[in-house]
Amino acid sequence: QVQLVESGGGLVQPGGSLRLSCAASGFTLGYYTIVWFRQAPGKEREGVSCISSNDGITYYADSVKGRFTISRDDGKNTVYLQMNSLKPEDTAVYYCATGTCRRTGLSSSSRNYWGQGTQVTVSS
Repeated sequence: QVQLVESGGGLVQPGGSLRLSCAASGFTLGYYTIVWFRQAPGKEREGVSCISSNDGITYYADSVKGRFTISRDDGKNTVYLQMNSLKPEDTAVYYCATGTCRRTGLSSSSRNYWGQGTQVTVSS
């Protein structure tokens, strides 16, 4: 069965850190570009970060630049999103998906593989 599974979300205080994982099963993650989106209640989905499959291109939204780091371990079939200096406005459900990644932005569609999402809550 082809799927992406996110994990690592939870409740953290402002200024804290979390590391999200996006694990693939049923396909080789190394052949795919992975993108991260997030969606907070009542807000539009926001592209957060992405990492390309073969040329090391990464992208970060301005809202997370300098605080989030994306990486991949193709041997573990997993992509990570390290989130530091978390703020209450980072609270959202975070989704990983296959897609496209450029230095200027990212994209995905319903035709790509998507995970089920993991909740991140930043609150004191």
